Amino acid sequence: MLTVIICTYNRAKYIGALLESIATNDLAKNEYEILLVDNNCTDNTRAVCETFAEAHPDVRFRYTLEHEQGLSAARNKGIKEARGNIYVYIDDDALIDPPYLRTITEYMSAHPEISAVGGPIIPSYETAEPKWMTRYTKELLCGYLYFGDEVRKFPGDRYPGGGNAAYRAEVFKKVGLFNTDLGRKGDGLMGSEEKDIFDKMKAHGMQYVYLPNMILHHIIPQKKLEKDYFDRLTYQIGLSERQRTMAIGYGKYINRLAKEAVKWAGTLVLLAGYICQGQFLKGWKLVLFRKNVTKGLLG
Repeated sequence: MLTVIICTYNRAKYIGALLESIATNDLAKNEYEILLVDNNCTDNTRAVCETFAEAHPDVRFRYTLEHEQGLSAARNKGIKEARGNIYVYIDDDALIDPPYLRTITEYMSAHPEISAVGGPIIPSYETAEPKWMTRYTKELLCGYLYFGDEVRKFPGDRYPGGGNAAYRAEVFKKVGLFNTDLGRKGDGLMGSEEKDIFDKMKAHGMQYVYLPNMILHHIIPQKKLEKDYFDRLTYQIGLSERQRTMAIGYGKYINRLAKEAVKWAGTLVLLAGYICQGQFLKGWKLVLFRKNVTKGLLG
């Protein structure tokens, strides 16, 4: 059975539509449950969930609280209370396609050697996409992820997006829970908790794959496209990586700094390419992204 875990903090605006998209999935309702973890919401999230539960008595739906603030703490609460043997994490500001849950359960049932799966994350803008947006900034701001229409291993050091990933329960028995020193807390934008988990999975020889039909639509409000959010997010990406790698060891941190130098070289090549195409703003946004990440890495 799947346990769909939704960790939420003040996203009542979106949570009802997400729950409806799960309830209208084409997987039999006795094959999954929904576990919503309220991480100290101050809006009307509970009322929205109660309305959903009343409208869908045939859906196994549970509502629980996690008082320790932070996405990692909420995710860990989901693990502790889940009744399924596969945990599906879906972001609270997203929608899923009808085959989503069936895609996961069919593939993981047929491939017991696979420990986790992830799929495409497609932005759904509430306003227009900015002219400065590129694939790289889209991955940064919108969580955009797409590796084609075939089942495959994630390329290079890539891994499933944290808000669109499914794990076997035994993963967390082997690698431990999400690191509560990492990840978002309230309105903060720290991250790297998923990368930490997948790095540990790789060290244990666990496999994870990309499923093209495991499609999640990530809702992007205007505020995520504004300068303040961009600057805060990119800085805290670097700060999160500093914290994650330093916790492993100083050598790991130095290695990450070396990779940052390589990323700078790639950024400058991209900048030159965009200038040649008469699209300076796209390239400059990538430079600002890299500058803020480096600043965070250096603490």
